[in-house]
Amino acid sequence: MSDSRIPPPLPSSAPPPLPPAPPSPVSGPGSPREVPPLPGTFPVDPTTLPPPIRDELLAPDPVALDTAAEELKDGVNRCPKCGSSDVRLRIGTDVLVCQFCRNEWHGALVEQEFGLGDGIDQLRGTVIASGARDIEADTASLMSFKCTGCGAEVTINTESTMTARCHWCRHVFGVNEQVANGAVPDAVLPFRISKTDAVARIRQFVDKRRLFALKAFKQEFTPENVIGVYLPYMIVDSNVSAAVAGKGEIKTREYTRGTEKNRKTYYDANVYQVERQVDFTVDDLPLESSAERGNLDTRTNTNNIINTILPFDTKNALKWNASYLMGFTTEKRNLDVEKLRPRLEDQLLSIARAQVEGSVRRYDRGVRWEQERLDVHGTRWVSMYLPVWLYSYHQPGSNGGMLHYIAVNGRTGETMGSVPVQQWKLLLAALTTGTIIEALVLFFLVASS
Repeated sequence: MSDSRIPPPLPSSAPPPLPPAPPSPVSGPGSPREVPPLPGTFPVDPTTLPPPIRDELLAPDPVALDTAAEELKDGVNRCPKCGSSDVRLRIGTDVLVCQFCRNEWHGALVEQEFGLGDGIDQLRGTVIASGARDIEADTASLMSFKCTGCGAEVTINTESTMTARCHWCRHVFGVNEQVANGAVPDAVLPFRISKTDAVARIRQFVDKRRLFALKAFKQEFTPENVIGVYLPYMIVDSNVSAAVAGKGEIKTREYTRGTEKNRKTYYDANVYQVERQVDFTVDDLPLESSAERGNLDTRTNTNNIINTILPFDTKNALKWNASYLMGFTTEKRNLDVEKLRPRLEDQLLSIARAQVEGSVRRYDRGVRWEQERLDVHGTRWVSMYLPVWLYSYHQPGSNGGMLHYIAVNGRTGETMGSVPVQQWKLLLAALTTGTIIEALVLFFLVASS
C-alpha cells in the first residue's frame, strides 16, 4: 500500500518578502501640506528663509502694558473727600476740582506711574500699552453704564463725547474703561490755555494778515467759535541703530568761462565715499493716530498746521481720567500700531540723518546719501490725548474748496494757521515791490554815472 500523506515542508533559509513601498506624498487641494500649522509652530524651517523674513517670524510677540485704572471701571470718578462725581478740570492747571465741596487733587503722572521714561536704551521688540491696542472693528461706539447711584442706564456715544450725566441723580459718567474701539487712550495732557486766551491769540494772528485776507473771511471771522479738542496721538519711545552711505564733495577750485552773456561758473571737487553709523534713542515722539488728521493733502486742507504747534510737554501727561474732558470735544483714534510703523521709520531715518550731520560738515559741497539702513531694536507705544484749540474756515472752490485751520497749542499757546487770501492783492503787492526796487536800482545807476 502507498502512503498518501504529504510530508511537511523542509525549513527554508530564504528572507521574508519586503513590505510594500510607501505611497508617494500627497499634494494638491486637501493634502496634509495645506493644513494650517499648530499654534506656535512654523510650516517651514525659519533658518532657511531670507534674514528679513526670518527675523520677522522669530520676533517676540508685542508686550502689553496695562494702564487701565481699576478704580474707574464703573465709569464714575468720585471726589476722594465727599464722593461727588461732579468733577472738572481747573483751566490753567492740571488739577481736578470737585464742584460740590471744592476739593482739589492732582492726577498721577503716567510716566511715573508706569515707568515710561525708563530703560529706553534697553527696549527690545514692541511694547504696546493697553490703550494703544489694535482697534476691534466690530466694537460699537455706544457704551452703556449702570448708574451706581440710582441704577439707571446711561449711554455714551464715544464717537462724539466721552462724558455724560445721569438724567435722574446727576452722577457724571466718563468712559474710563479701556474698550477696544480706539476711544480711550492711556494718558491725557489737560488744557492750560483758556478759551479767552486762545481767542485773543487767534484774533492777533489774523489781524497781522488781514490786509491780504479774503473779503468773505474777514466778514465771517468769529474767533469766539474756536473749539477745544483733544486730538489722538501715539507717543513712541524707540531704541534705534542706523547706517547711511553716500558721496561727499570738497571743493578745490571755482572758476568761470564764457563771454559776458554766456558766462558759466564751474567747480572742481574731490569726491569721497562717506559712511556713518549711529545708535540713538527717541523719547516721546508724537505721531497723529487719526487718519483724517494724518491726511496732509494740501489741495483740500491745512492739516499740516497741527504739526507746526508742536511740541507738547508730554512728560506732564496724566493717567487717563475722563473728567479732564468735561467741556471739550474729542477725536477718536482709528490707526493701529502697524499702520503707523512706516511713518515712524520715516521719521527715525530723518533723525538719523540729523544725528550724523555734524560729522560731515567738512564736505562743503554737501553729501548725497545713496544708501540707508534702519534697525529698530525696540519700541514702546502709548496712546495719548493732546489739547488743541481749533478755528476752522471753509473756503468755497473747485473740488470741494479748501478747509483752513488756525490752531493754538493748549499747553504752550503756540499759534499757527492758514488764512485764505485774495490772490490779486498778493500779485499787486509783488508787482509794486518789484517796481520800487527797479526804480531804486535805476536811480543809483544814474547817480553813480
